[in-house]
Amino acid sequence: MMKTEKKILDVTCGNRCIWFQKNEPHTIYCDKRKEKWEKTFGSTHKVRHLVIDPDIQCDFTDLPFENESFSLVVFDPPHLKDLSENSWTRKAYGTLQDDWQTMIRDGFNECMRVLKEDGVLILKWSETQISTRQLINAIGGEKPLFGHHSGKKMNTHWLCFMKLKK
Repeated sequence: MMKTEKKILDVTCGNRCIWFQKNEPHTIYCDKRKEKWEKTFGSTHKVRHLVIDPDIQCDFTDLPFENESFSLVVFDPPHLKDLSENSWTRKAYGTLQDDWQTMIRDGFNECMRVLKEDGVLILKWSETQISTRQLINAIGGEKPLFGHHSGKKMNTHWLCFMKLKK
């Protein structure tokens, strides 16, 4: 298991699109993918580039860090199941498999394992295909302290959990 002095962990960083500082110095960025991709769109021929370049390549269901290592964990897992192989959204965010409940539960448990007591877990979820209620059921019914609906159609939810002494 890896020990670190950094206080923040993003377990599914992707292209770091939620970060204002793409290289925040207190943060370790993880993702199981490491890739570059570009796509030309429609009649405008606009080219978009996607770079996924984590500090550490690992799966969020099996993190290589010691227990209680981080004060803040950011968890923005894939949240869509039905995407074509070459979809921009699939390339940017990944995709869920048929056993998505097990994957999300295992990932949530790993996030809580590496979170220090009184640490905070921020979970971002889009309920475009899977409801937030289904997500909460998948993680064992653990209820967030609070959350916020956002996005054009309010499909994205930001949920805050805290690791409190039981």
